[in-house]
Amino acid sequence: MADVYGRLTGKAGVCLSTLGPGATNLMTGVADANLDSSPLVAITGQVGTDRMHIESHQYLDLVAMFAPVTKWNKQIVRPSITPEVVRKAFKKAQAEEPGAVHIDLPENIAAMPVKGEPLRPDNNEKTYTSFAIIRAAAAAVSQATNPIILVGNGAIRAQASDAVTQFATQMNIPVVNTFMGKGVIPYTHPLALWSVGLQQRDFINCGFDNTDLVIAIGYDLIEFSPKKWNPEGSIPIIHVGLNKAEIDSSYIPLVEVVGDISNSLTEIAKLADRDLKPNPYAISLKANIRADYEQYANDNGFPVKPQKLIHDLREVMGPDDVVISDVGAHKIWMARHYHCHSPNTCLISNGFAAMGIAIPGALAAKLVYPNRKVVAVTGDGGFMMNCQELETALRVGTAFVTLIFHDGGYGLIGWKQENHFGEGKSSFIEFGNPDFVKLAESMGLKGYRVNASEDFIPILKEALAQDVPAIIDCPVDYRENIRLTQKADKLSCMSQEST
Repeated sequence: MADVYGRLTGKAGVCLSTLGPGATNLMTGVADANLDSSPLVAITGQVGTDRMHIESHQYLDLVAMFAPVTKWNKQIVRPSITPEVVRKAFKKAQAEEPGAVHIDLPENIAAMPVKGEPLRPDNNEKTYTSFAIIRAAAAAVSQATNPIILVGNGAIRAQASDAVTQFATQMNIPVVNTFMGKGVIPYTHPLALWSVGLQQRDFINCGFDNTDLVIAIGYDLIEFSPKKWNPEGSIPIIHVGLNKAEIDSSYIPLVEVVGDISNSLTEIAKLADRDLKPNPYAISLKANIRADYEQYANDNGFPVKPQKLIHDLREVMGPDDVVISDVGAHKIWMARHYHCHSPNTCLISNGFAAMGIAIPGALAAKLVYPNRKVVAVTGDGGFMMNCQELETALRVGTAFVTLIFHDGGYGLIGWKQENHFGEGKSSFIEFGNPDFVKLAESMGLKGYRVNASEDFIPILKEALAQDVPAIIDCPVDYRENIRLTQKADKLSCMSQEST
């Protein structure tokens, strides 16, 4: 919940736990926030400092444990330093690139009186890049014949969506977003080539094969490894972001434009001189992508194909409504097929890819946006990890829908096994489930089961209208997983000349 709160608001979400197992149970959420650049402050209890030098009940060195999964962490060793530790924690968590921090509070220190007031926050002034760098970037944009924009989560954090859309439109450059960059440019925009990030080839990889310049805007390498789209390190890159580029042999920028993203794009556009004729290759690529998406609109097969389920979900959800995707085979389909009008309307655990995020994440989203529709999209495996949080949702009055892609197994692991060993060859991935409708009803929730493809949209609309959390149990046809892999294996890209 704190992770998703931080993503949606830009303010650090705060979570706390007791010592020992409470702290270790906190670590997955903390690690997820840190790798997905969500501002988060975690506070853990700890045994007293008078017990740390000996074997002691529930004592673990939590500062050492949290060090690899946080930007910064400290133990409060005397009451008087509390204001400084807390102020530094929030400053570190929210500074670009955001992430998780941890404060460890021993019980004997917590019991001591403390004097002092909270320290006031700093004023974060914007920084701007130099004219020489802007001029170099503009020259590279002007010389490129087939550039492509790769936009990531950093553009969302910088609130640069309008600037990216304006820049792409003015320069007539197609835009690809990472899983975490969805909605930076509306998916209905004619230059939007939708999402990249699968670990296998897809239509959009053809765009990278035929580009002579990638303009990476707010792109964090962890979102989609550059080795997937620039394996030889031969594509020229302009890096536009609030921080310098991470070091990677496949990501060595020609120009690094470090500073306020919106300002940088505006200034580059002023100096760039581009032929504004539409790029025929990008147009043909968009046509293929859209045709692949729309071919499932009228598919009435049952169990429901994941593409059809997501197409219909998109039809029902409004432009500002929010979906939270859990991790599993459905995540791959959500990442590929759920497209966004605006930022932060489809949240995906990407860097750490932690199962179980959807339900608590949806709870947080509904608290932040009580007037928006919110749907948690999860597999049955992820649902069973955190379904107890629906009691919390009911208790605090947050009504959202949990959509279960039901296949009775760990679909993503099965997919990987079949890719490696051959179709039909998977092991130890199946499990039993409770009756999800009865489970919902036993908790005081609304429960629905999809029995035909055409039933899903009316069920979803009814579930979203409820004043209590609702569960939709939908059998899904994951034979489509291997078909997607087979399609990717056969994908060949036309050269720009042959378009």
